[in-house]
Amino acid sequence: MTDARQIPVDPASAERLRAQGLTYRLVDTASDADTEAFLRADSRGFLDAEPAEDVVAADRAGIVERRNVGVFETDAPVGTWPVATVNSWVAPLTVPGGEIGMWAISSVTVSGTHRRRGIARALLEGELRAAATAGVAIAGLTASEATIYGRYGFAPAVPVAKVIVDTRRAGWAAPAPAGRVEYVDKDALPTTVATVHDVERTQRAGQIAGWPRRWGRMTGVAPGNPSAAKVRGVRYVDGEGNVRGVLVYTLEDIPGAFRSEMQISLLSAVTPDALSALWSFALQHDLVDRVTADLRPVDDPLPWMVQDPRGVEIRVHDHGWLRILDVAAALEARTYRAPLDLVLRVDDSLGFAAGTWRLTVTDGRAAVVSAESGIPDAVLDAATLSALYVGGVSATQLRNAGRLDAAAEVAASIDDAFRAVQAPVLGIWY
Repeated sequence: MTDARQIPVDPASAERLRAQGLTYRLVDTASDADTEAFLRADSRGFLDAEPAEDVVAADRAGIVERRNVGVFETDAPVGTWPVATVNSWVAPLTVPGGEIGMWAISSVTVSGTHRRRGIARALLEGELRAAATAGVAIAGLTASEATIYGRYGFAPAVPVAKVIVDTRRAGWAAPAPAGRVEYVDKDALPTTVATVHDVERTQRAGQIAGWPRRWGRMTGVAPGNPSAAKVRGVRYVDGEGNVRGVLVYTLEDIPGAFRSEMQISLLSAVTPDALSALWSFALQHDLVDRVTADLRPVDDPLPWMVQDPRGVEIRVHDHGWLRILDVAAALEARTYRAPLDLVLRVDDSLGFAAGTWRLTVTDGRAAVVSAESGIPDAVLDAATLSALYVGGVSATQLRNAGRLDAAAEVAASIDDAFRAVQAPVLGIWY
């Protein structure tokens, strides 16, 4: 995989910000002062509490693996808080039939004192140009605000579900699997999570690899989780003694009821038995009236595992956003479920994906060539193509929304080819 840290800042964005008296540069992760200033500015940008020293120290050790960029007032000394931040790294993104290197973008903040000056545009366009320079075919992010990133060609390509269960109403109906559920010692929980997730992430499109700081904070072992003392974990062990799933959760009191809500922060399972066993543990837990879990796949089978599916509420929302930069490389990196032969015209105001392309799918693999003289069967912009990419969004739905200019039969043929075997999912934030 490409090392994003070796890619310099984008000169076009640097020049745009220089004209405003701002310096756009890589953060020096060899400098504790520069790194701490970046981390504290990032916390401020996301409206978080001022991080304690142990949190800063732990985060400092984690971000040295990333490409960290700050925007500073010109001539500000090292250690000055940046007025804007972003970081990135190249992560493996699971796609149907394999994976592709993705330019993962995170920590996008602009200080409240520097809004409406085009800084966010310089940051995002700079990241996309850096990714393209590095030869990375696709970028991705998770968004705290859903109205920002479409202007840069991103689209919500991986919808997920928040599941809310009234356990008394839902009940349980699925058969008991052959394995067992057992508690995991807290110190061992991050390793268990990492091991299971690294297998699970290859089974569905949309997932990316996790990292130690993510698992340490989620499980309450590393500093920074305000509910650390409440975190518990269990694992599912199959009949042969293999760990096939893990559940991380906290319990919160329901006021005045002497009952609890189980809040699941991660449910990772690599077999149907593991998924069933872990859901069963949650829904049949003593004194638990409500179970909530976010970032679940939209086709989670839970409603079919309970006695009353009306006790299971599913709220679908956007989560994983993707942005194709190299049409041929991206489309050729995945497999397809049906043959396809059509000409796509892709519009892209930033130029990365613009062009007319012939997409031919034979035996599940694609060949993409330039077809500038061809008559397009479908016209769409880069964001719409990105939405379709991992098979989690319907071309027919996009056509009906006015996002895809194509005959109904063409949209249906795209759906037949692009749809994933299972709904894509992204089970973490980044």
